[in-house]
Amino acid sequence: MIRVFQRNDLDAIMEIWLDTNIQAHRFIARGYWTDHFALVKEMLPEAEVYVYEEDDTGRIDGFVGLTGGYIAGIFVKKDFQAKGIGKQLLDYVKDTREEISLSVYQKNIRAIRFYQREAFVIQSEGVDESTGEKELVMVWRR
Repeated sequence: MIRVFQRNDLDAIMEIWLDTNIQAHRFIARGYWTDHFALVKEMLPEAEVYVYEEDDTGRIDGFVGLTGGYIAGIFVKKDFQAKGIGKQLLDYVKDTREEISLSVYQKNIRAIRFYQREAFVIQSEGVDESTGEKELVMVWRR
């Protein structure tokens, strides 16, 4: 089930945020993510967030965070990736928007392929100043 984020979800989704970022971005030092943990935890409740909650157990297996039409990230627990949760979260967001954009690190090939399968196209390339890594801006339009 996908539902709106509730304040008591924060610890669970922050654990997913940290673990997923470290696992998906091995090309960025682990300390980058741990150093940003407190700031993200403070800011996340201000964003538009939807969680994927397991119906039977109430366990949160993933979430998507947005600011307007920009996806800040889709995060799914490692053991539940490639099971359709990310696609369900993305489809949920697509149903409410005419256009969506996001940034993805160029080295995150798995994520780029996922977004391309979901009809996102690369709009531009740049460099994330905080990491020095190349990133792509990708856009989906209805």
